[in-house]
Amino acid sequence: MFGHPVGLWYLAFAEAWERFSYYGMQTLLVLYMVSQLLQPGHVENVAGFAQFRAVVEGVYGPLSTQGLASAIFGIYTGLVYLTPVLGGLIADRWLGRTRTILLGGTLMTIGHFLMAFDASFFWALLCLAIGTGCFKGNIAVQVGSLYAPEDNARADAFQIFYLGISAGVIASPLVCGTLGEVYGWHYGFTAAGIGMAAGVGIYLAGARFLPVDPPIVRRTQETRVRLSRADWRILALLLAMLPVLALALLGNQQIFNAYMVWAQSSFDFSLLGRTMPTSWLITFDAAASVAMLALSVLFWRLWSRRFPEPDEITKLVVGAVLTVLAFLVLATGAAQADEGARISLWWAVAFHVINSIGFAHLVPVALALYVRMAPKAIGATIVGVFYLHLFVANNLVGWAGTRLEAMSADRFWLAHAVVAGVSALILFGLQWPIKRAMAKTAAEPWRPDV
Repeated sequence: MFGHPVGLWYLAFAEAWERFSYYGMQTLLVLYMVSQLLQPGHVENVAGFAQFRAVVEGVYGPLSTQGLASAIFGIYTGLVYLTPVLGGLIADRWLGRTRTILLGGTLMTIGHFLMAFDASFFWALLCLAIGTGCFKGNIAVQVGSLYAPEDNARADAFQIFYLGISAGVIASPLVCGTLGEVYGWHYGFTAAGIGMAAGVGIYLAGARFLPVDPPIVRRTQETRVRLSRADWRILALLLAMLPVLALALLGNQQIFNAYMVWAQSSFDFSLLGRTMPTSWLITFDAAASVAMLALSVLFWRLWSRRFPEPDEITKLVVGAVLTVLAFLVLATGAAQADEGARISLWWAVAFHVINSIGFAHLVPVALALYVRMAPKAIGATIVGVFYLHLFVANNLVGWAGTRLEAMSADRFWLAHAVVAGVSALILFGLQWPIKRAMAKTAAEPWRPDV
């Protein structure tokens, strides 16, 4: 189809439904916990809640309902970025990619439907976290396996694949968010479960068009490699950048957490005589992210015709600075509100557009930098390590979100701008050591030592 293997389209549509289910559930999660699950009459029914709260408050201190919801969100989304390591091990060592993907899709489907019951809330989150880890990384590997190593169509294939992701992210708040907020929370979670079941069905339907799993090799002696001094310097810099990237992305990841709770009570959602669901902000954010990513690529292509295009580390500084500007806009909007008054949605529009431009210069650019800098001997491992910054960021999101009620809204968002500003300064200072390390790596050949 259009010059690509048929299997690509099955994988793209399966991933679109998986992202539909994942982001549909995540959009509702904090609003659901604050509005219903953690309220009297429901929270007593959650299995293991008392023990879980005792552990969490032992770390965070006493928490309000909103603070506890924020902490749960941070722990859950943090686990989502750890479990792909487990999913990779399961696929490589035991089940193979196809069966691991099916296991992940099945667990996610079960998790979404378990959200319909108060008692099974934590089991639902566990199924979703493990299921996402089994599904997410392995299906992307299968996309690459459809093409020969020298086939340049692979890049186009991943663009098509990510279009499926974007479609799922944009549609899920409109469907799951609207059903959950307007008709009942469990309708939204059920829609997410149906979407995940559809994804599994599409994957099974296209199984005959997918690449055969490579044989599982049980190694008795692991291959060891010797890194040069330049490689070790590169590795140290890449590891040092992880917490800096986490700080830069703290505000962006907060959009699904404290931002949703604050937005629900702060923005005027009147639109054409009707009240717009809060979750539609996520759809706008996803659409803005896709548009700003495309426009950013176009901008730098046009820029390069007359001026040298900046390297990745410089673009990361630009992204962090734009994130600072976005949260300054949000803090200014929050300061405009009188006690009990609601502020215009144009503040949200300005925030999401500027933040999306910043995001376009952060995660995609950082991934490109890690791929470029990673020592050849451990390149795949470094790419896996890269995603740990999102684990750190989401745990910080959970902690920071617990401060929403203790601070005025303008100071809360100003604090996010300050954190992004700190990351911008550190990234600016890292430009020279990174450039020097890369120059020395280029001069030293890589020699494996088996």
